[in-house]
Amino acid sequence: MLKSAAALALALVTVVADQLSKHAIAADFLPGESRIVIPHILYLTYVQNYHGAFGLFGTHPLLLTAAAATVLIAFYLWYRREGASASVHAAFGLIFGGAIGNIIDRVHFGYVHDFIDLRVWPVFNIADSAITVGVTVLLLQMLVQDQRGAASPPSDELSVAAAVPTVSAEE
Repeated sequence: MLKSAAALALALVTVVADQLSKHAIAADFLPGESRIVIPHILYLTYVQNYHGAFGLFGTHPLLLTAAAATVLIAFYLWYRREGASASVHAAFGLIFGGAIGNIIDRVHFGYVHDFIDLRVWPVFNIADSAITVGVTVLLLQMLVQDQRGAASPPSDELSVAAAVPTVSAEE
């Protein structure tokens, strides 16, 4: 229960940080305006993103919102399974908060406010970053579990081996 509460708190912090940053950018920048933060590395560039991730999946806000909500619900149902580790709870909080942040934009404006510009990647926002970090944590968690599973035999093999009597050379 405590891990779930922490995941929801992380989601809430993500949504608030995302929405505050987007509001600040939209208030201070014109669409397409760019400012240097760290030369040749980081820029703030205000983009009104009518597309899905990486400019894919069309421009219809209702369709994009419905798709995001469907994925979020499916992910939530998977997440609710018993035995989730703290890192899975944190990943869920980041993914949930990021998705909600972008859904708020799509419902309210019909587009998502993007502004973090590395010039080698599409312009993104805090919600996108949270989703990316959350998915990366989940993938790493799965990789670690796969490695642990490969290092030890499955419990079914152990129980079968223990049930089969062995015959020694002395008998």
